[in-house]
Amino acid sequence: MKLNKTKLNLADQETKKMLPVIFSLAWPTMLEQLMQTAVQYMDTGMVGVLGTSATAAVGATSTVNWLIGSTISAISVGFLAYISQSMGAGKKDQARKASGQAVLAVLVVGIFFTILTMGLSSKVPVWMQVDPSIQKLASSYFLILYAPMLFRTANIIFGTVLRAVGDTKTPMQVGIAFNVINIVLNFFLIYSTRSVMIGGKELLVPGAGWGVQGAAAASAIAYTIGGIAITYKLWKHAEISPKGQSLRPDLAVLCPCLKVAVPNMFQRFATSLGYVVFASMINSLGETATAAHTIANTVESAFYIPGYGMQTAAATLAGNALGANDNKKLNSLARAIIPLEIGLMIISGSLLFIFAPVLIKLFSSDAQVISLGSTVLRMVAVSEPFYGVPIVIEGMMQGVGKTITPFIFNVAGMWGIRILGTFICIHLLGLGLVSAWGCMIGHNMLLFILFTVHYISGKWNPMNKQKRLL
Repeated sequence: MKLNKTKLNLADQETKKMLPVIFSLAWPTMLEQLMQTAVQYMDTGMVGVLGTSATAAVGATSTVNWLIGSTISAISVGFLAYISQSMGAGKKDQARKASGQAVLAVLVVGIFFTILTMGLSSKVPVWMQVDPSIQKLASSYFLILYAPMLFRTANIIFGTVLRAVGDTKTPMQVGIAFNVINIVLNFFLIYSTRSVMIGGKELLVPGAGWGVQGAAAASAIAYTIGGIAITYKLWKHAEISPKGQSLRPDLAVLCPCLKVAVPNMFQRFATSLGYVVFASMINSLGETATAAHTIANTVESAFYIPGYGMQTAAATLAGNALGANDNKKLNSLARAIIPLEIGLMIISGSLLFIFAPVLIKLFSSDAQVISLGSTVLRMVAVSEPFYGVPIVIEGMMQGVGKTITPFIFNVAGMWGIRILGTFICIHLLGLGLVSAWGCMIGHNMLLFILFTVHYISGKWNPMNKQKRLL
């Protein structure tokens, strides 16, 4: 009996030791995402001044942004698993080789998506069932936004490479710089030259007056500067710099990375494609529903920050533990991070529920948009703590190279619950936005059940079978 108590006390001590490590990795990512969300709030608010049509034009193709961004992020997960495990095993030369291969991946993927997005810019709003009156505006926004695709790819993949070695501060610093540049340029490019009162004095502020296209141009310029900055930071990094590494394909590195990345890429592509289909069905409900959905999505994103900040820490630390073949450390990580995640998401969900109407009013003065947006936000707020659990479990699974099971779970939830359910509700039953968000909550609850059962079974941990990526 005493022996069991001693083991429990030691386990509790190890769990407590993990907390400062988790926070040291998570807080820069949280701050980075908070800044990105703040900018997204300001972007939406600044464009919202131009009217509901402008908000709908910007938001109508936002899910395509998720589709492309998440596909690139999936590729970076392969490098995260490989590099974090290499560092945990003390194989720094191997990690630097992977950094060189990440440069190759940025060039290939970035050029591919540049060609793809430029070629499809006029067709995307049509496929998304955007109202014909704003299709041209949405198309021009999309074209400008995706022009610097190579730099956006660098930002995603190189940022993940740095996080894989525990450097979450550099991507945070670059992200903050990007966001500040974006906001400043928005101020000058969206609006026309105007007079503003500062300290009781009238000041003439120059402006391009480009409207929605100005918002896209501001983001494109900021993405370009951010991509250059993160590339420079990686090149100068003491531990993971790709300087001197071969840019020729190295199958010894790429194959293990792709083994992790490909299932994750298919997962993100399939789920993001689901978001596109989901949004297109909502767009078919009309301008008010599209605007309410766009604003509610923007607001909600801020309240997922604790979840995705913890996911980054979970992935890096799980990879380090597997690389060091330290099962005790991996289990301590899980015991510490899951309850922590639940607590944070309970707080964020409660705040979202309470302040939903106030937050919607930041972006729209339309009474119908405010009412509809507040309703769906309060619905989803209740499911926040449940959604936090699969986020961190999936993060640990990414770190240890287990991406096939999350692929199955996420695709089943997206297409079996969210898409099928929304199609039935909107097209067969004639229901509206509230029913679509109800299906989204059903999707989140299914993920909670599937990931929780899988975690309890222990199958997520490859050290239980003594299998490793490297």
